[in-house]
Amino acid sequence: MDKLPAQMTAIAISKPGGPEVLVPEQRPVPKPGPNEILIKVEAAGVNRPDVLQRMGLYPVPPGASDLPGLEVAGEVVALGEGVTKRKIGDKVMSLVAGGGYAEYCLTHESHAMSVPKGFSMTEAGAVAETLMTVWHNVFERGGLKPGETLLIHGGSSGIGTMAIQMAKAHGAKVFVTVGGQDKVDACLKLGADAAINYKTDDFVARTKALTDGVGVDVILDMVGGDYIDRNYEAAAIEGRIVQIAFLGGSKATPNFAKLMMKRLHHTGSTLRPRSVADKAAMVSAIEAKAMPWLASGRVKPLMDSTFPLKEASKAHARMESSQHIGKIVLTV
Repeated sequence: MDKLPAQMTAIAISKPGGPEVLVPEQRPVPKPGPNEILIKVEAAGVNRPDVLQRMGLYPVPPGASDLPGLEVAGEVVALGEGVTKRKIGDKVMSLVAGGGYAEYCLTHESHAMSVPKGFSMTEAGAVAETLMTVWHNVFERGGLKPGETLLIHGGSSGIGTMAIQMAKAHGAKVFVTVGGQDKVDACLKLGADAAINYKTDDFVARTKALTDGVGVDVILDMVGGDYIDRNYEAAAIEGRIVQIAFLGGSKATPNFAKLMMKRLHHTGSTLRPRSVADKAAMVSAIEAKAMPWLASGRVKPLMDSTFPLKEASKAHARMESSQHIGKIVLTV
């Protein structure tokens, strides 16, 4: 195999601020520790936590790289001690704790998944973070069952577009909220049963109408704020509300009586600080249950745009415009 270079180009956060603080710099190529693999990055997904980290609002977990980037796809080029699951030359996609915006990136061998048949490396770079977020929150925490209803807020986001397809593949009925007609069309095309434009429609009234007054079984919410009380209203008896972000604020004054009257479950999670073992368990569940959907072509990332690694600032500006539909990816 070719000798690895000593240095690589990486995108660093020069100081907390807007997209312009993302600057290319030279860094040493990281060396894999025990059970780690080094990936030569071909594509890196851009996610909301990257934006928060850039703004100085998302502290890096202990031991993680200070570079942004939570998912990559590429080729395995070096193995740490004790690695058994992967070999040099494997094409993989992986969730990473940071460091994705670079030419080389480390990950734990148990977090890397084989690139599904028929996927380009750019598509593979758009998968790991959303796949794990949706799997854990909708299926493990939310317990979505075939025949149930799922309401996704932010249906046209990377997470939303992945959740639509996975829930449909699982046999659920899917409703989404979005902020424009182009996003309504995109979600319906992906298989959503109904798409509600929150700028013109009340999602509580619409979901009640769509379910004959029963309400929805599972709600995936990245908004928070005043949506929390409205989610309690839109949920069915024994409904499960899963919180994955707070784009509308993390403080609210909901009527908690609804929680009791309807026997609701309100839970939530973050992925990045979870233990190596936790993430490994999610990966093995995904390989067993969700990977067949990707391999058969039923589930594929909806791609919004790609930018060269050095133009990460443009990718962040695109994400913050909220005009994107699907995933934004950096190519190396």
